[in-house]
Amino acid sequence: MSLDDHGEGGFQPHTSHWGVFSARMREGELEVRPHPGDPDPNGIIENFPSALRHRARIAQPMVRRGWLENGPGPDARRGRDEFVPMSWSAVLDLLGGELRRVRDGFGPGAIFGGSYGWASAGRFHHAQSQIHRFLNVACGGYVKSVNSYSSGSSQVLVPHIIGEYEDLTKRNVSWEQIAEHSEIVLAFGGMALKNSMVAGGSVSKHVERGAMQRAAERGCDFVLVSPLEADLPDEAGAEWISCIPASDTALMMAIVHTLVTEGLHDKAFLERYTVGWPVFERYLLGETDDQPKDAAWAAPLTGVAAGEIVALARRLAGKRAVIVVSHSLQRAEHGEQPVWMGMVLAAALGQIGLPGGGYAYALGAIAYYGRRFNAVPVPTFSQGRNGVTDFIPVARIADMLLHPGESYRYNGQTRRYPQIKLVYWAGGNPFHHHQDLNRLRKAFARLDTLVVHELAWTATARHADIVLPCTMTLEREDIGASSNDPLLLPMRPVAPPYGEARDDYAIFADLAERLGAREAFTEGRSVRQWLEHLYEPTRAGLAAMGLPAPSFAEFWASEGYELPQQPDDGGNLRAFRENPEKNPVATPSGRLEIFSETIASFGEADCPGHPTWLGPVHVPSERDPYVLVANQPRTRLHSQFDFGGHSSAAKHRGREVARMHPQDAARCGIGDGDIIRLFNDRGACLAGVTLTEGIRPGVIQLPTGAWYDPADPEEEKPLCVHGNPNVLTRDVGTSALAQGCTGQLTTVRVERFDGNLPPIQAYEPPSGRQA
Repeated sequence: MSLDDHGEGGFQPHTSHWGVFSARMREGELEVRPHPGDPDPNGIIENFPSALRHRARIAQPMVRRGWLENGPGPDARRGRDEFVPMSWSAVLDLLGGELRRVRDGFGPGAIFGGSYGWASAGRFHHAQSQIHRFLNVACGGYVKSVNSYSSGSSQVLVPHIIGEYEDLTKRNVSWEQIAEHSEIVLAFGGMALKNSMVAGGSVSKHVERGAMQRAAERGCDFVLVSPLEADLPDEAGAEWISCIPASDTALMMAIVHTLVTEGLHDKAFLERYTVGWPVFERYLLGETDDQPKDAAWAAPLTGVAAGEIVALARRLAGKRAVIVVSHSLQRAEHGEQPVWMGMVLAAALGQIGLPGGGYAYALGAIAYYGRRFNAVPVPTFSQGRNGVTDFIPVARIADMLLHPGESYRYNGQTRRYPQIKLVYWAGGNPFHHHQDLNRLRKAFARLDTLVVHELAWTATARHADIVLPCTMTLEREDIGASSNDPLLLPMRPVAPPYGEARDDYAIFADLAERLGAREAFTEGRSVRQWLEHLYEPTRAGLAAMGLPAPSFAEFWASEGYELPQQPDDGGNLRAFRENPEKNPVATPSGRLEIFSETIASFGEADCPGHPTWLGPVHVPSERDPYVLVANQPRTRLHSQFDFGGHSSAAKHRGREVARMHPQDAARCGIGDGDIIRLFNDRGACLAGVTLTEGIRPGVIQLPTGAWYDPADPEEEKPLCVHGNPNVLTRDVGTSALAQGCTGQLTTVRVERFDGNLPPIQAYEPPSGRQA
């Protein structure tokens, strides 16, 4: 079906990770408007107009002076040095020579390809695919990262205990099922709309708010377990259980204990569909450690009254119940445990595989969970073959750079960190994603060379040796698509490139030529020819289904086409429930593993063979009395376009805004709208503060994504004046099993800041930049 209501008035169709929109230039200003078919558009598109030509954009290639004058090598001046502008031909010659030096002298295993994949919703100008294809073709490969900061521990754990990760997150409980079938949704960590409003690809319709509203109107009960009341929208009408951060596993265990001791658990389901229940049940009842995991035990750990826990368990029994565990719970110490225990709770209720029931891990964490898959393929740019087999868990980059050659445990293996000489980053900002930024600064100082493609002067660009300006999505043509969204969209350019900015593809093509690999990288195709090539599998898929299959020319001239989607059939978990012998899950036993022989055989003290209450190591103390929740922002995707109008309007006196309870604020002499200083042994930052009853006392919430802005970069632990919480968070793995990110929670001190406010300089170009 053609969508023909976008093209009037010069508006061009476009898309982003946070929504489909249309845009036009009018009298030198960018105008954007949301997709008319989106029932709940995301305001983040309003970051585009002021970002397009912002002073923070990078206008020409730049090289750090110290690297240019002294050559490659470790250098503590990264992030402190000035930059020298260069022509494209000169900088690519320079970079080509450095890549040859490293590739030929140390091998491709000395190159780390850093890209986190969020640069564009376009399927061709997908920075992660572009850089990985280039490194594979022109350099013979690279050391890669695996998993994600968002779900690093669950991505490792789930295949051991449930099966395919996508079967759990993408082909399981849908928003349609929630709206139509669920009777009670118990959401540990919630389903915050700020998270589900964004997707890895394109998203044309934001359906989450409407689905929760329809479910609530039908009579479905939503119960939120979180220290933050805003983790479910008002439309859900949720009951809020305010819990101590990182205590969810204990609460789940106490619920299951009540179900078991009162005979409310589904014994038949546990017998037929799971393995290891008897082992876990003995632990649950205290037969193995003399500590029953009952409501009385959990109450002081969770901050939830024992009677409330028992009542909640009784409410769940016999209902079409869905258990949700958010990504945020596993971004903390022992993050594997709540993910595992959430599955056990859903299994004890006998709900897994039922429409609108069971275990909806991470539902609401991102916009392509809980939706249908397209019935035809969408464009995908091939990355080629990586000749290097070495990798690291994504959150261990600082460990890799600081401890080359040292061993670490991961998923039952003893691995060693590689010796990296050159890091090449395109698409992503580790000074947003990573923890303990002062430690990361030291890690980057160990490199010979750091190369960054970037459209603006992020902290990562400021720490680079070679900075290559790339185009914004609005400045190039592409195809917008997602495997879980039906709208296939031609992304026609709206504005010319800023300054001398070039597409990643053009940069890599010319760089590949200097390494003798241009033809292999480009296959002789222009951008338009690549788009036509990538579109063909979609066209062929439509034709094979007997549906209208527009030519590429017809597609490119259109305002987009709706693709057919697969039925909402519950996926492999539904099939498993219907016939576990014929349709086993992809675990070693073919069943849901409450006790995992495989994980037990690894012998990791911090991740035993069944869900275990290990408790957080880093807890509030007299020295650091508050728990800081460093969660995702609502006004931008990660740190993208932090300088945009929508993001900037939500700041207070230019700083990111923290939230804290009035009781805590009064104790510290802090008033609503004050500037506060949050600090611990790792660092310190400033933030505005809003006081609210919607946060648990003892907890402070400060979202990530404010660009790192050190008051004095010459200091070892400078004050971030802008409010980046990752100067405070810990850079340690969730466990030896997964080595996931633990950036969600840390402990801090807080005080009112009464000094002269330092200026915000995060968006100002560094010294040495061209006029």
